[in-house]
Amino acid sequence: MTVHSTTLRRLAIKLAAAGMTLVLATSAHAAEWRAWNIHVKGYPNTIAMDKFAELVAAKTGGKITVKNFHGGVLGNQPDAIEQVRIGALEVGNFNLGPIGPIVPEANVVSLPFIFKDMGHMHRALDGEAGAKISAGMAKKGLISLAWYDSGARSFYNSKKPIMKPADVIGMKVRVMNNDLYSGMIAALGGNPSPMAFSEVYQSLKTGVVDGAENNWPSYESTGHFEVAGYYSLSQHLIIPECVCINAKVYNGLSDADKKAVTEAARESAVLQRELWAKRAKSSREKVMKAGVKFNEIPDKSAFQNAMKPVYDKYLAANADIVPLVKLIQNTK
Repeated sequence: MTVHSTTLRRLAIKLAAAGMTLVLATSAHAAEWRAWNIHVKGYPNTIAMDKFAELVAAKTGGKITVKNFHGGVLGNQPDAIEQVRIGALEVGNFNLGPIGPIVPEANVVSLPFIFKDMGHMHRALDGEAGAKISAGMAKKGLISLAWYDSGARSFYNSKKPIMKPADVIGMKVRVMNNDLYSGMIAALGGNPSPMAFSEVYQSLKTGVVDGAENNWPSYESTGHFEVAGYYSLSQHLIIPECVCINAKVYNGLSDADKKAVTEAARESAVLQRELWAKRAKSSREKVMKAGVKFNEIPDKSAFQNAMKPVYDKYLAANADIVPLVKLIQNTK
């Protein structure tokens, strides 16, 4: 073997070794994340989560991919939140309501009437208040990458219009599993009935509950308007949703990948908010055409005043959260 051929052979071995190292490094860092979403095909959140997956792959050069599981096929929301916290799932699109019992800071958004309107919620969550809520979530294993809209929740039922607190007396109302929501209904004289979202239609249809509370798109997309034909615009809760990632997974990323994943989530949130506004409008129009009996509540002060015991009890048990509540209320 000549010196020239020996040199070439050694060079080939080095290149092959370098190539193998590159392949191993790439496979070691490549990851497919599983993401949970309760919403159905065509829903603003579902479209936005698919956009998030697309952007993550593009921004990380395919190093990270996201496989979305829509329609709650991987379990109910409380279970999915726990799965993301422990790392059995990497990502989830969650409502902050069920996160509240785990994260005191997140629970403030579940205080009835804490937000004046959708714009107020956006300003608070996109600012200092949102950062404090995110910090509280991180302590419990969840990193919030971006905030999605989930509209303003109002009451609907199969019995009658709700114009004043007294109209709720004796009414069985489904709520998400959170003591604040149960406290809200109880403070109005109703009977709170926590249950999974998937059970609400049949429960309304059979009279297990008289009513529930949710936004226009959820009221329409689930068919709840077919079995609960009275919708009263209380807008008592404006609860955002998050694109959340397991804290260990996120903290294990390079700075570049953290930036890419966060940017992907926030860009998907811009899309989600645009789609949400359009969907809320079209859902409202659809149920109104279907004959839903709709009513405004001109003066909500009686409802707001009825919430004093809810606030007093919550803040007495969570004194360290008082500054965050005031921060949100004072956000211009």
